[in-house]
Amino acid sequence: MGSKGFWRRAEEDPGWIAVVDPDGTQHSAGDLLGRVNQLTHALRARGLKPGDGIAAIAPNGSAPVEVYLAALQAGWYLTPINWHFTASEAAYIAADCGARAFFVHERLAQLGVQTAEQAGIPASARFSYGDIPGFTDVRELRAGQPTTLPEGRTAGTTMHYTSGTTGRPKGVRRALTGLDPDDAVVLGAGLLSFFGVTDGQPNAHLLTSPNYHTAVTVFGGGALHLGHTLVCMDGFDAETALAFTERYRCTSSHMVPTQFKRMLSLPDEVKAKYDLSSMRWLIHAAAPCPVGIKQEMLDWWGPCVWEYYAATEGGGTIASPHDWLAHPGTVGTAWPISEVLIADEDGKSLPAGTPGTVYMKMGFAEFEYYGDKAKTEASRLRGYFTVGDIGYLTEDGFLFLCDRKSDMIISGGANIYPAEIEAEIIMNPKVADVAVFGIPDEEWGEQIKAVVQPAPGVESGADLAAEILAGLDGKLARMKWPKSIDFAAELPRDPSGKLLKRRLRDPYWADQAIKI
Repeated sequence: MGSKGFWRRAEEDPGWIAVVDPDGTQHSAGDLLGRVNQLTHALRARGLKPGDGIAAIAPNGSAPVEVYLAALQAGWYLTPINWHFTASEAAYIAADCGARAFFVHERLAQLGVQTAEQAGIPASARFSYGDIPGFTDVRELRAGQPTTLPEGRTAGTTMHYTSGTTGRPKGVRRALTGLDPDDAVVLGAGLLSFFGVTDGQPNAHLLTSPNYHTAVTVFGGGALHLGHTLVCMDGFDAETALAFTERYRCTSSHMVPTQFKRMLSLPDEVKAKYDLSSMRWLIHAAAPCPVGIKQEMLDWWGPCVWEYYAATEGGGTIASPHDWLAHPGTVGTAWPISEVLIADEDGKSLPAGTPGTVYMKMGFAEFEYYGDKAKTEASRLRGYFTVGDIGYLTEDGFLFLCDRKSDMIISGGANIYPAEIEAEIIMNPKVADVAVFGIPDEEWGEQIKAVVQPAPGVESGADLAAEILAGLDGKLARMKWPKSIDFAAELPRDPSGKLLKRRLRDPYWADQAIKI
């Protein structure tokens, strides 16, 4: 019968709990499959064909999973839209991806309605989970449709949009394979095998980040297709993550270093309350993880903390707990299907130990930036692509990241990597979060600025600034010390933990500086 993705697994074992909503509502695989098939039949009846685009604005739970599974068995491109965007930002993506069906959850009704209006989505293509005026309720859309698998199934995929570090976000688009959907998702879930993730029950994946992130598709979707239960969080809360891990005996999760820091900052008595022994694959990426934070997580959770380096565009490298302990700070070696290249500004390959632009190549699944051939070509070098990170390889092929190229500070002609400074400052127990970046300096070109979010109950000011700098003594050369420190009640991060550093380069921060 071929490979087994969610659909065939659900036919064989309809009683398996496929999704647990944040409120604890459980959805069996059989019930979910029936709704997915009805949705697929209904949208086909409305004229959707393979290659068409659909979009969704929905919080974590069974609703976006249903839309995702329908798209992946009908040959559609699904674009999950960031529900923290403004309506104009969301409308740009909804229009750009060519959404012929637009799904909105009632909790996000205001954003959904405004997005649909601004994107020009016709009323006939607007569908809601819950009651939204002007939208057709999904229950009505599914009504009367068969729950059986549709004929002529063909693999669809997601088209996530990049974060738009420069200019408008762009969809990362890959050609449809024409494969049977179950075969296609099993190939995609093969990435999880690099981490040793096993097939079937009893396994549960804890979903800690919003569904519009690529990693949720790759790891959450991949786990679901391997027959795991998907346990959804409605926004990240450190203690809830521990409680859900214990309650549902979660065996895998995907997190980011910011989430690690928040869990580590819990009182010892809270951390000790929960049994975390079920976790086997606590996978992290998205930002360089400070060595101290990673070591503390390994000390607490045990040798289950895996790391990788990749992007929406592809990847990548992987570091097992053993690899990382032998090479602290590494993001690992290339996947079996990938290659890594370090190049200088002229595109020439650099020797081991020399920082340069990190380029990657996957053995399959070439991509393009949708509607932007120039950006697609600009990211390429001899068949490799880059997202602008700086790093170096060791002689034995371990990749170490320095920073984003755009974040690098050039002061007095020296290249300074903010991530290195941030990794030291974040280890101060009085610091909840930190961002380091360059600001204009007439003499040096740029000087180093730090913006610190104090830990709860800690008073900001000159004394804390001096204490932070004293903590760098003997750890960083003085040329890397911040020349000024600002304090903020909270740093701007998106729900995945990605620091929105551009907002911190505003001149406002200079007015708040405490000069050292």
